[in-house]
Amino acid sequence: MITPRFLRNVLIKGLVIFAVINLVWAAFNPSLGKLSSYNILFEGRERLPFGEDSARAYNLSLYDLDAMFASHKLAGSTKATNEFRVFVIGDSASWGTLLKPEETLAGRLDSAGLKTASGKEVKVYNLGYPTLSLTKDVMILEYAMQYQPDLILWLVTLESFPRERQLLSPIVVNNQQRVAKLINGYGLNLTPPEGTSSFWDKTIIGQRRALADLLRLQFYGVMWSATGVDQTYPADYEPAARDLEADDTFRDWAPPTIPDDGLALDVVHAGMQVAGKVPVVLINEPMLVSTGENSDSRYNFYYPRWAYDQYRLAFSESCSVNSWPCLDLWDVVPQERFTNSAIHLDPLGEGILMEEIIKSNIFFNY
Repeated sequence: MITPRFLRNVLIKGLVIFAVINLVWAAFNPSLGKLSSYNILFEGRERLPFGEDSARAYNLSLYDLDAMFASHKLAGSTKATNEFRVFVIGDSASWGTLLKPEETLAGRLDSAGLKTASGKEVKVYNLGYPTLSLTKDVMILEYAMQYQPDLILWLVTLESFPRERQLLSPIVVNNQQRVAKLINGYGLNLTPPEGTSSFWDKTIIGQRRALADLLRLQFYGVMWSATGVDQTYPADYEPAARDLEADDTFRDWAPPTIPDDGLALDVVHAGMQVAGKVPVVLINEPMLVSTGENSDSRYNFYYPRWAYDQYRLAFSESCSVNSWPCLDLWDVVPQERFTNSAIHLDPLGEGILMEEIIKSNIFFNY
């Protein structure tokens, strides 16, 4: 017969066991992110997980780099002796907003059948991630170096350079220890995050959101593998503005010059150091150049002409002084090939960008 006393004892024992498990978990602080069903039960993803409509996109945003990379096809790919491995890093334009995986720059380059001068097959992996921050890019690159790249294509735009933007990306905010290590290790002119994980944060209860996200990512692997869908593709969207406001400010900067140290060029230096002997090609990515209202003072919604012109001068000078391989492709794509943002290309625009990169012969020098 089940008595109240029996139920009480069971409850007390259960609570004690749960408390002990939490204490042990926090003491060892295991990382479960590398335990993944991707590349084992399901196909690896073509790009890093990111999403805001999980039910329709079979995707979600989480901030555990172990889990993010474990879900990527790169983690399940053994590098062949004749493979020339290329990583594409950058913002949402590189990740491919409104584009299917095969329509992105990385997808197109990977399927182009490219070979190096030495005959190696060029294999291209999409490691772009939405949000604009050079620090975010370097953090992802540092993690990715374990997968043995031979070349890195780093796509950037002015909006990724302002110093005050560097620590605002959610994935940066949620990886404070990694970011602080980058800042301190490479002497970046950024203030290291002050937050530290408490003992409670390391318990199962404290990590319940991260653990739930990890489980959800595995669950969505079923539908991703079956459909290849990893974002929503709305039939209608608000197109990028062509008619612009009569405003020549950029962020809190006023013409005619960018503030001293306003651009986080030291973060680019850090990215080059992270890459080490692996060559990095810095690409100033295409943007919409409007011909609409007030286009005489602004190129697009993001940029007044004076700020962007100053940025391009700084970009060119840094590439020259530091002997960085660079491509300035800012205006190679016509304005009708942009979708919902001044930096997001449609499939035809991505094709134009791919052809410009191929014409530079960067793949044939190795």
